[in-house]
This record gives sequence, C-alpha cells and structure tokens, in this order.
Amino acid sequence: MKQRHGLLLGGLALLGLAGLLVPPGIGSQGSGRPRLPGEKRFRVDVELVLVPVTVTDPYNRLVTGLSKEHFAVYEDKEPQEILYFSNEDAPISLGLVFDVSDSMNDSGKLERGTKAAVRFLETANPQDEFFLVQFSDTPELLSGFTANVEEIQNQLVYARADGRTALLDALYLALDIMHRGQNPKKALLVISDGGDNRSRYGVKDIKAAVRESDVQIYAIGIFDPVSERERPELVWGPSLLAELAEMTGGRMFPVELYNIHELPDIAAKISIELRNQYVLGYRPTNRQHDGTWRKIKVKLNPPKGLPPLTTYARSGYYAPSQ
Repeated sequence: MKQRHGLLLGGLALLGLAGLLVPPGIGSQGSGRPRLPGEKRFRVDVELVLVPVTVTDPYNRLVTGLSKEHFAVYEDKEPQEILYFSNEDAPISLGLVFDVSDSMNDSGKLERGTKAAVRFLETANPQDEFFLVQFSDTPELLSGFTANVEEIQNQLVYARADGRTALLDALYLALDIMHRGQNPKKALLVISDGGDNRSRYGVKDIKAAVRESDVQIYAIGIFDPVSERERPELVWGPSLLAELAEMTGGRMFPVELYNIHELPDIAAKISIELRNQYVLGYRPTNRQHDGTWRKIKVKLNPPKGLPPLTTYARSGYYAPSQ
C-alpha cells in the first residue's frame, strides 16, 4: 500500500499522533505566552490539522485584520472547532520552478520571467530558504536549499531558453526536493507558459503527488494567443496551472503577453500573499486512521459592511493510515 506523506504546516498540516509538538497556545495551556527557560513545550496526544487561508476582496486585494470568530471550518461537511488561529509571518521553504524551454524565447518571456523571479527573491526573510529547478527537455536542480538569495539570482542570470517543455517532470522533481525543507511552511512558485510536450509523468501522476504533498503551489502563467495557435500543447497550460494551484490553496496569476511588463509586480504580490495568510487549526471529529481523503471547506462570517470576500484554502488531506 502506498504510504501517504505526513503533512506539515504549508498548504495544510497534519501534526499528529502522540507526543508530536504543536504550536504554542493550543490546548489547556493556550495562553500564547513565551516559554520560560527550561519549560517543556505543551504536548497533545491527538491530531491537529492546520489550514493556511488567503482572503481577498472583489478587487483581488488581500484582506487582513480578521479574527478567529470570522472563520468556520468543515471537514467532510462536518463543522470543526477552531483551536488555533494565527496570521503571523512564518519562515518559508520555497522552490522556484522556472521554464527555460524554447517557447520562453518568444517576445521577452524569459527576460521578464527572470526579473519576476529576482523580484520575488528580493522580498525574502532571513529565515527563508530556496531552491531552483529549471526545465526544458528535462528538469535540472541548479541550486539546492539555500538561504543565500544571490546564489539563486546568479543562476537565473545565465538562463538560456532552448528545447522542449517538461513542466510536469519539473513539478514532480520539485515536490520531491521539498521533503528536505527545514521550514514547516512550504510553497512552489512556477513561472512558465504552461505548455508540456516532453514529460514522462502524466497529469494524473502530478495531481496525485500534489494531493499527497504539504506544498502550496503558486504559478505565474505567461500566455500568448498567437503561440497557442502554433503550439497546441500550450492551450491547456492555463487550466492545468490553475487547477494545481487551486488544489493546494495557492493561486495562478495569468499574464497575457501584452501585459508581460507586470510580471515582477505579480511576483512581489505573491510574496506578500504568502506572508499574510491566516492559519486555522482544528482537531478532526473523525478520529479514524483509515488513510481516506478528507475534504476541507473554509467559510467566512466577515464583519458587517465588508463586500463579498473570497477564500483560498487547500481542498483536503489524507488521514493517517495507522
């Protein structure tokens, strides 16, 4: 039987079973005060699911300042009690998945994509760590996890576009590398025109891997209607990137070629969004260790006077199997 990966705080977390550490402030000692020297961290013997949530208004602007009372969480349509709530900026382990295939040569895609990646890295916090996967005919890990932003930036400067597009293989490699990340919060940033004409892995393989991961996926999709007519494989790129991002509680930001100058600003926006998420924690009412898929739904009860708001959260998780 295929083993499900344990989920950590990034997209959705399952901190579970006896003796595992949970964030301070949960349970009967939930005052949230700093621990005293020599004091042991509070432990629980139950599972805790943590769900990062992004909230936006009708203009796609982030909504901050909400409190626990404004959220409701459901697992398989059953209401769950929110035991943990936070909106603090946490260190991130992030993988940059960068397209350097021949299609990125068109109309300055590569240049603008590089600038977007550099802009994102410029917003890094000291405790963040990054790795870089570039892909064309095959994916290649150019830099393993590092806190040295310049190391990643230097690799990007020398990028040259050539070859076909193995996007799905690159995603699979990045998800595997992410298991080595040291920070609980994990995310991928994909910069690509979305086409794939080379991968060994199929769409079903990637969807399964994404479901079993603890990684949020954000994507900047660069789309050119002219190229899509000439290259049929580019047509399904936007929908694929959007679906993968939605599964994880991330987002896909489409950029038409005539707006390609917006890429760096969009990258900065994604960085801000990752650092302004709410995290909701609950103890599942279903205590069965049956390895089944549990659907998660987050609903809002916002303060009066606010316009309709939109939430982005992971669609579910696999329960432990033992």
